[in-house]
Formats: sequence, C-alpha cells, structure tokens
Amino acid sequence: MEATALLSFPSSKSPASHSLTQTHHHFLSNPPLISARCKPKLSIRSAISRNKKEETVETVKTQLDNCHLIAGIKYKGLSVKEFQDLRRALPESTKLLVAKNTLVYKAIEGTPWEALKPCMKGMNAWLFVHSEEIPAAIKPYRTFQKEKKLEDNDFSGAVFEGKFYGPGEFKALESMPTRAEIYAKLLGSLKTPASSLVGTIQAPARDLVMVLKAYVKKLEEEGSGQ
Repeated sequence: MEATALLSFPSSKSPASHSLTQTHHHFLSNPPLISARCKPKLSIRSAISRNKKEETVETVKTQLDNCHLIAGIKYKGLSVKEFQDLRRALPESTKLLVAKNTLVYKAIEGTPWEALKPCMKGMNAWLFVHSEEIPAAIKPYRTFQKEKKLEDNDFSGAVFEGKFYGPGEFKALESMPTRAEIYAKLLGSLKTPASSLVGTIQAPARDLVMVLKAYVKKLEEEGSGQ
C-alpha cells in the first residue's frame, strides 16, 4: 500500500509552473515569426537593388559598342535642370549617363576601356562618344561649362584609342583634326610621281588599305601633338 501511495503522489510543481515550462518549450521549438516576416521584405529589396545594379552594368556595356571615346565629368552640385540642358546640347551620337564608379568599372573591366580606372573617384557622369568627331563631341560641354561658370565641374579624364587622358591633357583631344581634315591633308600630300602612284594603286587592296591607315594614323598623331 505504501508503494501505491508513493507512485500516486502528485507532482511538486504547481500548475502555473508546469504551464510556464510548457510555454517555454513551445517557444523554443516554435520561435515567433517576426524575423521570418521581415526577411522576405529585405530579400525583395535586395533583389530589386541587385537588379538595378545589373541593369546599369548592362546599359554601360551597351554604350561600349561602337564607342570612340569615354570621358568622366565631375557632376557634384549640378541640378537636374542643368543635366537636362546639357543632354539637349549634346549631339545625338553622344550619350550622357550617371552611374556609380564601381558599376562602370565592372562593365569596362577586362576591356581597353579599363584604362579609365584613374577616373574612378568622386561623383562622375559619363560621356560616351559614338562618333569619330571627338572635338565636336567635347565642345558642347566646354561651352556649357563656361556659360554656367562650372569651373569645378571639369573632366576627370577620358580614354581614346586605349590611352588615358588626364584633365590637363584634354587640349590634345579638343584640337584633334576631324576625319575630313585628315583626308584632305592626305590627298594634298599625295605629290608622288605618277608612276609611283599608279604602282601603289595597282598593289593588292589589302596593302593599299594598310598604307593609307598607317598614313592617317601618322597625321592624327601629328595633329594631337600640336
């Protein structure tokens, strides 16, 4: 009988204590859903941000097609209206984009445009020139800069034909002869004897093209050095 009494002896824990223990175990095995509810919002926000960054990189890569020059412009302090005015002043073959340095560098990494790396400081707007007429593409910004008195918003640098040009070297780009001027100078320089000229013209087309390209490049270098 004693054994039966001992076995049937009630728990020393009070009902309240027992209930609290059950609640504690339930809490541990089933944590509240507050953090779980927040995570999807954060994930969606991160995904949108990541998508925007990827879109920016792709946009920059698209601008690299048939691009002859890329220049950085220090745009800190420019208003939205000033940007709109500047875009209207640029020729159709020139595009102005505002993008973070890190995203632009990601787009140009591993290409000849990677020479732009020294520009990757501060706040830059990017000028993509899809024309061989480099001075005509740069001039609108110079005019805009003078009219608005934006001395501090100068070019941060540029890359042309794989070479980096710092802010102090833009005169060489701005004074480059146009393609038409180069060809005119080329034609005016062809004062060789008729027999030599005929021999050159009768050479294989590939050789003739190579000779002309080399001569044009020489004239361009002479024009840049002036």
